[in-house]
Amino acid sequence: MAEKDLKAMYRTRTEGQFPETVELLGRTYSKVDDLRYGTNPHQPAAFYKPANGANLALGAYTMLKTGKNGLSQTNLEDMHHAIGILKYMERPCCAVMKHCNPSGAAIQQEGMTLVEVYQRARDADAQAAFGSVVAFNVEVDADTAAEIMQTIVEGVVAPAFSEEALAAFNDHARFKRNKAIRIVRTPPFNTLPKYTEDTPNAWEMKVFDDGSVILAQPYLSRMKSVDDFVPAYNDHSKKGRMDIARKPTAQELDDLLFAWRVNLHVRSNGVVIVRNGQTLAVGTGEQDRVGAVQQAITKAQSKYKGSESLEGAVMASDGFFPFRDAVDAATDAGVTAVAQPGGSMNDYDAIAACNEKNATMVFTLERCFSHH
Repeated sequence: MAEKDLKAMYRTRTEGQFPETVELLGRTYSKVDDLRYGTNPHQPAAFYKPANGANLALGAYTMLKTGKNGLSQTNLEDMHHAIGILKYMERPCCAVMKHCNPSGAAIQQEGMTLVEVYQRARDADAQAAFGSVVAFNVEVDADTAAEIMQTIVEGVVAPAFSEEALAAFNDHARFKRNKAIRIVRTPPFNTLPKYTEDTPNAWEMKVFDDGSVILAQPYLSRMKSVDDFVPAYNDHSKKGRMDIARKPTAQELDDLLFAWRVNLHVRSNGVVIVRNGQTLAVGTGEQDRVGAVQQAITKAQSKYKGSESLEGAVMASDGFFPFRDAVDAATDAGVTAVAQPGGSMNDYDAIAACNEKNATMVFTLERCFSHH
């Protein structure tokens, strides 16, 4: 490709030959759209939905603004993972997605407007939020749309947009930098399967290069509310019983549940650090648990410029702690409450590490690894 054409490959549709319908696992799927491209610009892709499917979200999207050449596979994947987080939220919430991970998320605190929720989600990692996909679980209003248009955003997905918000997204004279933004409306997605007793809509599927397939039940959680947390405990065969000494505060419990739900769509090993309904840092994709914690702490401390930056924060870990080192790293940085699945041979030591710092710990009794 000539040097002058390099930029064009990101803005040009890569057409493929995809059928209008496909049969898969005894189910018929109809094509929604040919995508701009797949994961990379040289990969053609198309998006399909179940024919006669019920309770659809992304499969029933409406493009309110196409930007340049519509959606890519990555745009849709970011939207999918955002909806996987937001479907659990009972209050207005925003997730800012990059490369299928949340760079930031925030949930409404008392008296907070939606634009403030968005600002907190974006500014949780403003650098990573450049070129992101932004998702909401409520109608987007004009003030929030105008704030979104201040920076470069790939797309916005929500169950509704006010007329004034749509006018702001299309006001190219006022917002010249973000003309190519894509606006996607879906049906409300709070009725999607999310808890263990719900009936899944479909199988989760992984396809390998040789055509082999793994089918699995999609992730469903037991965590409906803060009441489902279990105070951390361990019966050690030699050391005896160890219980967490301090109960979490109401704010810590609210933040822990929010952090856990955000972590459902963080690539493993993943940890999410939250304070007052805002992610402070997300540690993702590390091969070791303490590495994920250290990554998140480093992110937060470099952003907030000070060792006190995590004081009073909480942390959710998508897997148990094989050693106490990750707990020590978190509490040394100021984290006061931890949520984790429990079940490690070294839970005794992890609980002791919290007790030594007057921190608290709860078990979720479920793991939420995500290997997307």
